[in-house]
Amino acid sequence: MIRPILRYGQSSLHQPASEVAVVDDEVQRLVEDMIETMYAAPGVGLAATQVGVPARLFVIDLSLGRRASDLIVMINPVFVAVEGMQLEEEGCLSVPGFNATVVRPARAVVRGLDRSGGEHTIDGRELLARAFQHEMDHLDGTLFVDRLRGIKKELIVRKIQKLKRSGRW
Repeated sequence: MIRPILRYGQSSLHQPASEVAVVDDEVQRLVEDMIETMYAAPGVGLAATQVGVPARLFVIDLSLGRRASDLIVMINPVFVAVEGMQLEEEGCLSVPGFNATVVRPARAVVRGLDRSGGEHTIDGRELLARAFQHEMDHLDGTLFVDRLRGIKKELIVRKIQKLKRSGRW
């Protein structure tokens, strides 16, 4: 089932998520819904908080569904290591129509549970490292707009407020 994706400014997007206590049928349904929602959007990643579920869970697929082996499910993820720095433009399904250059690590190693509840560790570099950090931010109640400073952030926030006032957000 495709779930609605929350947008920047909705309060639950800005709250930290809670750990998943058990990988049960309900979590499995959530994972399936998130995968379907991510592909339909289309996007390369989606955190549970973006669909209104305050659970530490995200899905990522840099191939946009072209290679089943590229699908990553991380439940209760934690960073094992982060290093380096990259400056690239990114967007977000919760901030549609807006992009900005964000500082992210060039490498991020993440450990968590897979969809069957087994522990796995993935070493992400470049775009995958960026995606890991982006989705982990969501689980901590942070969006890429929150990482911006100065005029770039002000412009995006003002445009979003204008869209809200006109009922288009």
